[in-house]
Amino acid sequence: MFKILKKSSKKAGLPPGTLVHIGEKKVEQTRITIIDYDEDNFIEKEVQSIEDCFPFKDKPTVTWINIDGLHDVDLIEKLGSHFDIHPLILEDIVHTGQRPKVEDFENYVYFVLMMLYYNDESENIEEEQFSIIMGPNIVITFQEKVGDVFKIIRERIHNGKLRIRKGNTEFLTYRLIDTIVDNYFLVLEKLEEKIEILDEELLLKPTKETLQSIYTLRKKLLSLRKSIWPVRDLISSIEKEDISLISESMLIYFRDIYDHMIRLIETIEIFREMVSSMLDTYLTNVSNKMNEVMKVLTIIATIFIPLTFIAGIYGMNFEYMPELEWKWGYAGVWFIMIVIVCLMFVYFRKKKWF
Repeated sequence: MFKILKKSSKKAGLPPGTLVHIGEKKVEQTRITIIDYDEDNFIEKEVQSIEDCFPFKDKPTVTWINIDGLHDVDLIEKLGSHFDIHPLILEDIVHTGQRPKVEDFENYVYFVLMMLYYNDESENIEEEQFSIIMGPNIVITFQEKVGDVFKIIRERIHNGKLRIRKGNTEFLTYRLIDTIVDNYFLVLEKLEEKIEILDEELLLKPTKETLQSIYTLRKKLLSLRKSIWPVRDLISSIEKEDISLISESMLIYFRDIYDHMIRLIETIEIFREMVSSMLDTYLTNVSNKMNEVMKVLTIIATIFIPLTFIAGIYGMNFEYMPELEWKWGYAGVWFIMIVIVCLMFVYFRKKKWF
């Protein structure tokens, strides 16, 4: 069963804002990468110390700082102290399993949502918390492990694609969120393929393994719904709450993401209904097979009732019984029983009972 709650007991009794990493440690060492750019210039590098990020705070260019690994709370605390990030936000960053949300502060906006991957080898959906701090000239992202879906964004920045190189931090933030949402569709495509295979298997030759696969698929859809559904509210609140660092001209882009979220949620609900229908179909097939078996057994038992009656009469130990000394008595009884079986067989076929 997928886990709904993380091990929050680690922070029980601690003051609000105390940084305690709650979740799985997915990398041994935290990795820090910096991408700094404007329309004409571009810098990308990996640094060893968090202090190397501090000079970018007041630069007029757009700076994207990415942190891979959330277990080093001292590093994140130093980063938060230098960039004036509220301790409660830092607490949410290191406490994985947060519900997707957006929070607007005076100098920055905080986003948190889930990044999803489909593992082809294990056929499982892997999730990772992704946090974004968006300031006027800087975007700081936090991931649980190395590797993400943002390769195309880095390539576009590196290749000098004018739209993103001319854009500011709100456009970069939009592209990050949009890429995560687009990857949701890839996960759903994998699940759709699995549903099609199971549906075909269900019609041809369902087995106990088919039932287990249906239950597993339903569990995956529930987990997927839990991760994706709140993102719709996140995108909706960007427009409704008048986020300070997001301009009016950018709202149309976030409305496009909202449309994608509606499609995703509708698709998930359709898949859930399909899986529920598959479960009903499986149970109906099992019930029909049981009925067929019971029908055959009932017919056999019904045929043997009159035969048992005849055998029972002539099996009684009475001395004086008709036909006991008749030359053709044995053959006659067999003839009568065969005729009864044939007549009952014809009658059952006429009634279409088998």
